[in-house]
Amino acid sequence: MSAKERKVHAFVRVKPTANFPQDMIKYGPDNKSIDIYIGRDVKKGVINNKQTDWSFKLDGVLHNASQDSVYDAVARDLVSQALDGYNGTIMCYGQTGAGKTYTMTGATENYKHRGIIPRAIQQVFRAVEERIDQSITVRMSYLEIYNETLFDLLSNMPHDMSGDTHMAVVEYPQGVFVKGLSMHPASHEEDALNLLFEGETNRIIGEHTLNKNSSRSHCIFTIYIESHSRILSDAKYTASKINLVDLAGSERLGKTGSEGQVLKEATYINKSLSFLEQAIIALADRKRDHVPFRQSKLTHALKDSLGGNCNTVLVANIYGEAAQIEETLSSLRFATRMKWVTTEPAINEKYDPERMVKNLEKEIILLKQELAMHDSLVNRSLVNYDPLNEIQIAEINSQVRRYLEGATDDIDIMNIRQIQEVFKQFKVILSQQEQEVEARLRNKYTLIDKSDFAAITAAQKAGLVDAEGHLVGEVDGQGFGIGVVPLSKPGGKKVKARKLPEDQKSSVPTTRKEGLGSPVLGKDLDSVSPSRSQLVSSTKDLDVKEGLLREQDAASIETHRSESVPKEESHRPSSPPSKLVAFEEFKNERGSEINRIFKENKAILSDRKKKASEITQRLNLIKQEMDITKEALGAQKKEREEQGEYVNEEGQIIIDEEEFLLVMKLKDLKKQYRSDFDELRDLKAEVQYCQHLVDQCRNRLISEFEIWYNESFLIPEDVQEAIKPGGNIRPGMIPMNRVLCLDEDEQERFDRLQGEVLPACPDSTSFYNAKMKTDQKVLCAGEQLGNLVKTWCLA
Repeated sequence: MSAKERKVHAFVRVKPTANFPQDMIKYGPDNKSIDIYIGRDVKKGVINNKQTDWSFKLDGVLHNASQDSVYDAVARDLVSQALDGYNGTIMCYGQTGAGKTYTMTGATENYKHRGIIPRAIQQVFRAVEERIDQSITVRMSYLEIYNETLFDLLSNMPHDMSGDTHMAVVEYPQGVFVKGLSMHPASHEEDALNLLFEGETNRIIGEHTLNKNSSRSHCIFTIYIESHSRILSDAKYTASKINLVDLAGSERLGKTGSEGQVLKEATYINKSLSFLEQAIIALADRKRDHVPFRQSKLTHALKDSLGGNCNTVLVANIYGEAAQIEETLSSLRFATRMKWVTTEPAINEKYDPERMVKNLEKEIILLKQELAMHDSLVNRSLVNYDPLNEIQIAEINSQVRRYLEGATDDIDIMNIRQIQEVFKQFKVILSQQEQEVEARLRNKYTLIDKSDFAAITAAQKAGLVDAEGHLVGEVDGQGFGIGVVPLSKPGGKKVKARKLPEDQKSSVPTTRKEGLGSPVLGKDLDSVSPSRSQLVSSTKDLDVKEGLLREQDAASIETHRSESVPKEESHRPSSPPSKLVAFEEFKNERGSEINRIFKENKAILSDRKKKASEITQRLNLIKQEMDITKEALGAQKKEREEQGEYVNEEGQIIIDEEEFLLVMKLKDLKKQYRSDFDELRDLKAEVQYCQHLVDQCRNRLISEFEIWYNESFLIPEDVQEAIKPGGNIRPGMIPMNRVLCLDEDEQERFDRLQGEVLPACPDSTSFYNAKMKTDQKVLCAGEQLGNLVKTWCLA
């Protein structure tokens, strides 16, 4: 066995019973072996060579073990390694009623009796909270295999027995997946437990002689974990999964006497478990090349878990009774064979394509910066390393054509992209020349492909080809023939002329683009926008107002506290006044300062809006005048063109005085329009700023009034002591409904009772909340079904 290979761990859990056969089942002192003894049957005679003693060595024997100790021995290390990127699988195997589902799922009614799956979920999400340097994503899936049919226990579709036409086990290079199986994200432990309990309600169970609630299907609950680093920008991340498999129980049909649907289910269960054992035997034998994974959907779905890239643990559940000793032997034999299987677990590292692209883009930018720095150090001219644009490609094409014509001896090359483009243009020009030559030959001669036997036969009938396949005769009176392609040349090429007349030699026409320099990208000129005018002096006044408002806000606490104390000689009215009357009183007395700032800001806002409206109207008038001037200029220009234009010695057009005045007027109007537009833009900024201050003052005035009104007319006198100056409660910190009744509300009372009543709080909170939600869903579904039945009966 290599260093990377690991053996499958196998544990045995004995179901507690009052009739434990101590003379038949014995445990080793190290608690890692179990011995079975079956006495000889005297009825079969004195000579009886039947084996009576068996000894099995395992990784642990769990006898009278609690759920905590079972999880610590079986699953804790496997889940920890899964968080580090290793795949893991835990399987529970055994006869019907031996405690497989109790070991895997546990009792959902009691937190202490929960099984491996809820505890694994809790461990995963605790690790998510502890590993703050990693971003961990958790998803869940729940697969059921019933009578060789796949079902998604977490699917939103109704769970029926119609088949698994949309689900299938498929293999990819990354592993085995179930096509059509839904995966649900879970951000908290409670969400994951909700998914588990919802899937449990959809499982197929049936009454059996050995178990009233016997699982009649194989179930695989899978936890998918993806871990990305929050610190490193590396695109690499780990992706692992934990398969928690609850196998259906095997049984001896002759012993249990199953009938009907239970018999059919037991036949499928025994058949799939038999195929599973055959796969285990084949994996244990290293000389065998083929492992029959595809014999059943169970073995096919567990292909990665059985001998693949996975940490695998088996829990064999057995009965502790003498009547079930044969089934106990069968389960122990299976566990022993499982220990022979070896796996090769490895960290599953993947790469995020999006993050990889971002990292490569950063690296490209860095390399470009290093190239620019290197060019500057060696005094090279400006070199552009960006992809070539159309203008640069056209310039390179022009240079290549001039080089081929002999007009130049050099081609300007500054970087690798230009070298590649030069060779590309050579290919383009060569291809164009070949096409032109071929087109000229086809227009003048008849070209025959020697590999085209139909064309050769037609040419022989026409007398153009002799018996040996050579072309004969003169073509267009030129006095020479056209030969065929030599046999050494590859087939399928066109027949070329041996010689062309001098006047028929094609000269490739070339087009030159003059005036283009070397392909260097131009720089964009930064447009200088006209400078904005500064805010008018009144803006400073607005800043002062806002500062006063903040000071008023900071000082309002002490002011409210000092003023909130009712004077001894003042008396509260028997009934509170209306808020409209109280608000006017508040604005004149306690809120006078805020009200003054509010009115001043509102006046400034109104003035700014009025100025903005005036400038807008002026801009509209200027725009209309500009349009009229443009129309007049257009008419003048049209009249000038009809009468004829006069040009001076410098080639400039001479215009009359009226047109010149219109041009100057339009220029002045545009200048005035820009000036007014800039002023309007600044005024809009002031209006927005003033509106913000007005809204802030209005909200403060209303909130302070509410506090003053509540403490002056609504808060009982016995509560006034708690909000006096120096107290811990400030008016406005808590809602009035809580001030008037300083007692627990329903949510607080529920939270307190939950903390007192739950047996293992606070860890059990998520477990019981998920169970409560699942029970509510089942109850609602039952009520809806009952209503439908009543409606159907009435109909």
